[in-house]
Amino acid sequence: MSENYRALTRKYRPQNFEDIVSQDHVSSTLMNAIKQNRLSHAYMFCGPRGVGKTTMARVLARTINEIDSSVDGESLNQTLNVVEMDAASNNKVDDVHHLRETVRIPPQNGRYKVFIVDEVHMLSKAAFNALLKTLEEPPEHAIFIFATTEPHKVLPTILSRVQRFDFKRIAVDEIVRRLRKISVDEQISIDDESLHVIAKKADGALRDALGLMDQAIAFCGDSITHNELLQALNVVGTDRLFQFMDCVKKHDADQGLELINTLLQEGYDIQEFLIGLTEHLRNLYIAHHSKQLYMVEASEDTKAKYKDSAPDFSRDDLMRMLHIVSEAQIKIKDANQPRIQFEITLLKLIHMERSENLAKLLADLEEVKKNSKNLEAISPSSEKPVSSEKKKETPDPELIEQKDAAEVPSEQESPDFEKEAEEEPDDEFDIGTPALQTRFSQPDQPEPDNITPQPQVEASIPPAEEQKNVRIEDIKNAWPEFINSLNGSVSSILKMQTERALPVKLKGTELSLECDNQLAKTMLDEQAKELAGKLQECIGVSLRFNVEVSQKTKKTTARNPYERFKEIQQKDPMVRSLVERFGAELEY
Repeated sequence: MSENYRALTRKYRPQNFEDIVSQDHVSSTLMNAIKQNRLSHAYMFCGPRGVGKTTMARVLARTINEIDSSVDGESLNQTLNVVEMDAASNNKVDDVHHLRETVRIPPQNGRYKVFIVDEVHMLSKAAFNALLKTLEEPPEHAIFIFATTEPHKVLPTILSRVQRFDFKRIAVDEIVRRLRKISVDEQISIDDESLHVIAKKADGALRDALGLMDQAIAFCGDSITHNELLQALNVVGTDRLFQFMDCVKKHDADQGLELINTLLQEGYDIQEFLIGLTEHLRNLYIAHHSKQLYMVEASEDTKAKYKDSAPDFSRDDLMRMLHIVSEAQIKIKDANQPRIQFEITLLKLIHMERSENLAKLLADLEEVKKNSKNLEAISPSSEKPVSSEKKKETPDPELIEQKDAAEVPSEQESPDFEKEAEEEPDDEFDIGTPALQTRFSQPDQPEPDNITPQPQVEASIPPAEEQKNVRIEDIKNAWPEFINSLNGSVSSILKMQTERALPVKLKGTELSLECDNQLAKTMLDEQAKELAGKLQECIGVSLRFNVEVSQKTKKTTARNPYERFKEIQQKDPMVRSLVERFGAELEY
């Protein structure tokens, strides 16, 4: 290695506004201010690490004082017109007092004396207050430039006295272009895919990208290959991610576990793999829409692979996978056995049922439900309440059979039957009473001639109100007994949802119930017939259920679906058991 070797981050630090990458909004503003002689006395440069804040401050100081390019950025501090201070290590009041004394001294050569304070948010509150007066009314020759990654920690009184510029993260394509230029200057052979790996690993920071490039050159030499780069930076390549998603597509758990074991044996970090997998799923989601491929930060060959693989999964499936992987990143941090949690997460993806199959299954269930309702509607033994008018029109099949057995004449030959029926005692026409059974089941008993039982003889079962005078208060009093009677006769989840409902109003044979959630309403509507039968056993009256969700609940249920899912897990032991045993997830 050469004796005067310098790291790429130092060697290629910009010395003018044109060399600064992706911060044109700041560069153009400062250049216009210099041309118009409208420089502010204080600037605040904010933004993430490695995007050029301190470099921009040095370029501004170099430009306004016309310092020769032979003096690099790190040597500017040795001139008398540029003073740099690291607030991370000089954050006390005494340091600010020393800075204030230095401000009074005019520049030795040049027009301005520039004070660059890096990591200014590290100053103590007392130090900030000591700087306020000088910052608000500095000498004409003084210009303050503050740089910080956390502007929210700077006192508002300081922010109100500066011009603030927010630096943005550098795009992957711009980092790739700069790295390609540097690799040509340094005579380094590197492929485009490797440049994208370095750029994405840098996470928007050009300084980090140059540091990774230095590391790759040290590992691979002048010729950098893709596989060697992945090994040097400990990055999971897209090829491995495509292999894993192929296992998910085929539901091949054995191959998936083998791939996971290989990755861990090679020393890859679990969190790094999950981060890469999250981005991979996101890119597959975007690749479903070819017009959005510009949002995928990858080489053209990789974009083509994403476009080919995207149809293997629906967008709904990819969203569910993203949710599973994102939650796993949080859980694994606190897990005692991170590898086991990692394998469980990836097995969830492999065994996850596809949304198309779930949709088909739900459609089949809906069809079965419709068919069962149609069968109930045409079945003669249906237990649904029948109105008195319909009962008058339709004779009871049992009575018709008894009539045939007794060879009773037709209705037309017996006009006096209705009159005779009126003379009979009332209890004779109650279904199941001995009087009625005796009348039609004893053939030896003499029957009047030309008598045919009218359908209205069996008129009809008196309405529930006439059978028994029931009030809403009686139903409310009997409701706990009704709930207890459901034990063992219905499913536990149906009983639980029934407990959420309360009787509120009785109108005729219709009982209005009020529940606190839509799930309870749905289950009660589907099982209304069975529950009404259970209630009849308690109060002796057959009623119809009309279930509504409480208006108060509707107003207060504007919550996040994840919060509602967590709440259901806590309240419903069956759902909680499904989540714990089978890894059930919220479906999108």
